[in-house]
Amino acid sequence: MSPLVKRLAGRAADEVVETGRFLVGVAAVWLGLVTFGFAAFHIPSESMQPSLEVGDRVLVSKWAYGYSRHSLPLGVGYLLPDNWNARLAWSEPRRGDVVVFRDERQSPPRNLIKRVIGIGGDVIEVRDGRLYINGEAPPRVLEDIRSFREHPTQRVQTVTHYTETLPLDRSHPIYEQDDNHPLDNYGPVTVLPGTVFVMGDNRDASRDSRASPGPGLVPLANVVGRAETVLFTFARCRREDGLHCPSGRVWQGL
Repeated sequence: MSPLVKRLAGRAADEVVETGRFLVGVAAVWLGLVTFGFAAFHIPSESMQPSLEVGDRVLVSKWAYGYSRHSLPLGVGYLLPDNWNARLAWSEPRRGDVVVFRDERQSPPRNLIKRVIGIGGDVIEVRDGRLYINGEAPPRVLEDIRSFREHPTQRVQTVTHYTETLPLDRSHPIYEQDDNHPLDNYGPVTVLPGTVFVMGDNRDASRDSRASPGPGLVPLANVVGRAETVLFTFARCRREDGLHCPSGRVWQGL
């Protein structure tokens, strides 16, 4: 073999080795992110409209508040004793955060996603469809009246779209059908330390902390993580005159 061929062969071998190292590094970073940092969850219901739609895939940071049994990497949390309900915590949810949590009141237990409305010590009440936190109604601004096709019945639903602003100026959209639904009068209830009170943004179509049966006050030990954004979506709708077709959620903060 000539010296030139040897040099070319050696150079090709070095490039293969470097490419292999790069791919291994990429795989290691990806595995670390999905194992320790983030997880993706799908949205199965309309309870978080208009922020989230059925078919959205949501990126959840498992490390945002620390780690609980339900967010420890590689599922090791479920290997711990049944009475272990501690948290490796460095932060707690704030009002306005969208969180994924484990609802253990259901059989079998499953993950739900809702918005944190109350934290430990808050007094939560709903009167005639209006939310009250510690005796004050968070301001809400009328945006528009919308009609859309519900999933999966495809019947047309009409709602009022508001922007609601929680204490510390954290704003988010909500839907209200009317002020006469079963959950439009609730409480007052004091949120216990170590728990959060959660509600869906689609206020009259959400089985949340107000509902019976429902998740009730969610223990912080059951929180999986904080939803950050919509990664991608399989949500589909036909564009019809007079009907709202949702868009614009991908890579938008929640």
